[in-house]
Amino acid sequence: MAAALAATGRLRQALRGAPGWKSPCSRTRTRRRQLSSSPPQPSASAVRTAFLHFFRDRHGHQLVPSASVRPRNDPGLLFVNAGMNQFKPIFLGTVDPRSELAQFRRVANSQKCVRTGGRHNDLEDVGRDLSHHTFFEMLGNWAFGGEYFKEEACSMAWELLTQVYRIPQDRLWVTYFDGNPLEGLAPDYESRDIWLGLGVPSTQVLPFGPLENFWEMGETGPCGPCTEIHYDLSGGVGPPQLVELWNLVFMQYNREADRSLQPLPQHHVDTGMGLERLVAVLQNTHSTYDTDLFSPLLTAIHQGCRAPPYRGRIGVADEGHVDMAYRVVADHIRTLSICMADGVYPGMSGASLVLRQILRRAIRFSSEVLQAPPGFLSSLVPVVVEMLGDAYPELQKNTAQIISLVTEEENAFLSSLERGRWVIERTLQKLGPSDLFPAEIAWSLSGNLGLPLDLVGLMLEEKSVQLDSAGVQQLAQEEAQRRSQAQQAKPAEKLELCLDVHALGHLQKQRVPPTDDSSKYNYSLLPNGCYEFGACEAEIIRLYSLDGVAIGSAGGGQRCGLLLDKTSFYAEQGGQSSDRGYLIRKGQQDVLFPVIGAQTYGGFILHEVIAPETLKVGDQVQLYVDEEWRLGCMKKHTATHLLSWALRQELGPDVEQCGSHLSPERLRFDVATLAPLTSKQLQAVEEAVREAVGRDEPVYMAEVALELTTRVPGLRSLDEIYPDPVRVVSVGVPVASALAPASQAALHTSVELCCGTHLLRTGAIGDLTIIGERPLSKGIIRLVAVTGEQAQQARDVGQNLAQEVEAAAARMSQGNQDVREAQRLSKDVGRLSDTVDTAVMPQWQRRELQAVLKKLQRRANTAIRKLEIGLATAKTQELLERHPVGPFIVDTVPAESLSLLVKVVKQLCEQVPGTSVLLLSPQTPGKVLCACQVAQDAVPTFTAETWASVVCSHMGGKAWGSQVVAQGAGHTGDVEAVLNVARSFALNQL
Repeated sequence: MAAALAATGRLRQALRGAPGWKSPCSRTRTRRRQLSSSPPQPSASAVRTAFLHFFRDRHGHQLVPSASVRPRNDPGLLFVNAGMNQFKPIFLGTVDPRSELAQFRRVANSQKCVRTGGRHNDLEDVGRDLSHHTFFEMLGNWAFGGEYFKEEACSMAWELLTQVYRIPQDRLWVTYFDGNPLEGLAPDYESRDIWLGLGVPSTQVLPFGPLENFWEMGETGPCGPCTEIHYDLSGGVGPPQLVELWNLVFMQYNREADRSLQPLPQHHVDTGMGLERLVAVLQNTHSTYDTDLFSPLLTAIHQGCRAPPYRGRIGVADEGHVDMAYRVVADHIRTLSICMADGVYPGMSGASLVLRQILRRAIRFSSEVLQAPPGFLSSLVPVVVEMLGDAYPELQKNTAQIISLVTEEENAFLSSLERGRWVIERTLQKLGPSDLFPAEIAWSLSGNLGLPLDLVGLMLEEKSVQLDSAGVQQLAQEEAQRRSQAQQAKPAEKLELCLDVHALGHLQKQRVPPTDDSSKYNYSLLPNGCYEFGACEAEIIRLYSLDGVAIGSAGGGQRCGLLLDKTSFYAEQGGQSSDRGYLIRKGQQDVLFPVIGAQTYGGFILHEVIAPETLKVGDQVQLYVDEEWRLGCMKKHTATHLLSWALRQELGPDVEQCGSHLSPERLRFDVATLAPLTSKQLQAVEEAVREAVGRDEPVYMAEVALELTTRVPGLRSLDEIYPDPVRVVSVGVPVASALAPASQAALHTSVELCCGTHLLRTGAIGDLTIIGERPLSKGIIRLVAVTGEQAQQARDVGQNLAQEVEAAAARMSQGNQDVREAQRLSKDVGRLSDTVDTAVMPQWQRRELQAVLKKLQRRANTAIRKLEIGLATAKTQELLERHPVGPFIVDTVPAESLSLLVKVVKQLCEQVPGTSVLLLSPQTPGKVLCACQVAQDAVPTFTAETWASVVCSHMGGKAWGSQVVAQGAGHTGDVEAVLNVARSFALNQL
């Protein structure tokens, strides 16, 4: 997209020759005028449908649903930002050959895309012009593995645009790749000649360089020349005014880590056309906001706010930024609805943080600029659902949750916005007419109140005040530097073994079959309750060094990668940790070769092995999994399924799993829920799992056709790519019965699609305890659980702590008249609270004990305060009897705590208002507490903070406080000398 925009810009530059040329953004009137007097305009829905039906019915493409905007197994991406994202495994060669994805040859779809944050970020431009969006729909068609290439792709595109959409041919221009001599890339004359053959005039077929017409996935990865179709907005009036319409990418190369280009083993076609821009062309408008993709939203905004109607103005013509606000709110509510429907919720990091920024930007524009009432933003969600729900059914399914989340966030942010506005107003009052707004305050508004920096900039811009952008940039650089230093302080990560696109392509070219890993399921349950894992013999078919180079042999303690013809090792996937263990060379039983992990790449399983002696390609080996490790994973995986089932039983069938990970030590489970789980719900979920474990139910597993699983009520599947046939895991009910047409079994027990290794009966789990719970983002909670003996130990810890809390409550109920005993009890309660906070114990019980301890702490503090007030009164009377009324009192007094000493000082000053007081209280061993208060009429000549600092410094300590009240501490063996220092200072000051 970035290259496409650059190409458009250069096209406009190249075509600005005529003196009468005007930019399409030069006047509002020009922007909004109709492009032609075409027949009745098609709706956006009809345009989308026509695209999909064209490729399905005329050219045999398989229609696939849009992927979620939450990237699948792509940590470098915040959001899905292009139609090709879900097909990356095909381009990279890592697709599981048994999956439906691997069977794709020619497909088409309309993909939901979000471009905000990261490399492609349109957020700050949204609203300022008539074309930028954070969410858009990408219409695309793909051909994989050479199914078709340039000629067919160009012909189909031309046919759709000119014959189906009936766009006049003379309004279409194309660009092609002009080559790059520096990288040895010749011009793409093949694409040029195809366009000329289709009838495009040579004057409208233009060459451009790699910046515009060579598409790259990222810093590394598949890439290739592209040809772009542009639309001429001018309609023949003056020089052409071109906007990119469609980008056709021909994947031919791979960008290596060293920046070189290598040919791909297979060629692919990847095309993308923005629906919003296409609809604007077909509905004869220069602005995407004037199409029926936005007009219902703009109408709803006008009806719900006190703002004038939308008029499509930009820049200085848009008085008060009203039209900009319309565009921001309309765009952002679409993005918010789409993202939340796909399980991305506002939060504190990553995509969740970006979504929160979008939401807050929308709230600010709707409430401040459009004068919308509180709660208005969520009222727009049903409008989005009405417009896009048929194309993306997940919107209809999650409408209530989206409304609830938007409402909750809006209420919270309006409060922050009010505080931020107050801070800005106060700061502006102190600034001169030409002063910049301080960067430190803007940074604080962002970090502490959550106001995005671009939002702060807009708020200042509306007041004609300029932000100190250089200062903000400096603060951002310092923050980035701190993070970088923290990252560098971490131990260096070891080099990861992997199979890249070339290694995979070579294997496929050599017709090496994928690894047969069926032996990972070769285990049985013996009558004594133990598991027996079957033996596996295999042949080494490839060896790889750490940098991915194929080698003939390895040894001498070298870490290397092994490909075997078959394996019993489970490769990490589906949230389950990989197996570990060892292998031996056949006939050489005395040398063990540790296997420390296994990963899967395109159906090939790469084993990470340490070779103490020589291993060679062709060696016959015997494999042995670490049985204890594997059994631990099996227990946790089956427990994870039961936990998922129990959560649905307790919270309702719409509860969604958002991810999981398990190892022999523990399991974690991420669940989407509108509200945090209560203690009772956590306890009920635990009990449901324990009951299923106690029944020792059989666990059935079978491979079935993926199609048989699509209509089973209650069957659990995740946003994953499943192989076909797919493995089904069912607890208590045979798989065939669970999948029967009339079966309701999956509504009442755990039935899931899963490739993991599981127990054969649930009883081996032993026990399960949820030991942790924390929010990941708004609407998503992470649960952590342990099983078996660890779970029982956690229960024992919980029981012991419950008894300690009960004992502390009994001590509190007895009451006491001794302040020292009350302080001891308060400290004991505090220590007990810290222990409960960090102990490995049932989470529901932790919550209950934390609530009890909080009450006990309040009661203890209240008791201490009352006892100290009584003691302070008595000590005050003693001091008044010893000291006649004067300008100051300096003395010692026994006090069990600094708070008691402060109370004595306060009472003394209340009794004799014109007197300043400093008291010391010797403790053991050698520590001395200090507290003082200065009479109001002595300030600022004589201040408490200075008085206490002088005294405490003499004792080698420190003091803190204000002009009127201060306190501190130090160490001394000569208290009388310190008293003399205090008296001398007071005399000098007074």
